[in-house]
Amino acid sequence: MLQHHADLDLAFQALADPARRAMVERLCEGPASVSELARPFEMSLSAVVQHLSVLEHSGLIRTQKQGRVRTCQVEPEALRGVERWIQERRVLWERRLDRLGEYLKANLDMPDPAPDTKKDQEPWTP
Repeated sequence: MLQHHADLDLAFQALADPARRAMVERLCEGPASVSELARPFEMSLSAVVQHLSVLEHSGLIRTQKQGRVRTCQVEPEALRGVERWIQERRVLWERRLDRLGEYLKANLDMPDPAPDTKKDQEPWTP
């Protein structure tokens, strides 16, 4: 359980950066070299490699070097873990909101227990 939370922490930390999210989005289309991933960004190749290192450390991607080319690809199981966590929270909140909706629907049809008598009173001043 604790390892699961540590993995999620690393994944969310990695996905907190917009450049890294864009890289993951690109890798969801298929493997890409580091230079391909760097192309749309106005940052040094060294900065791109640092971002990729964070993604790899989080387990969201893996890299493989063949000759002088380093190729990156997404790790679908790591993304499924993040998706599962988000889905569990979404289901929980949907249930809570459904119960609130049912409560409000059942209680909105009830008349007010007492008229508002505070309207006729003087406002309180310190």
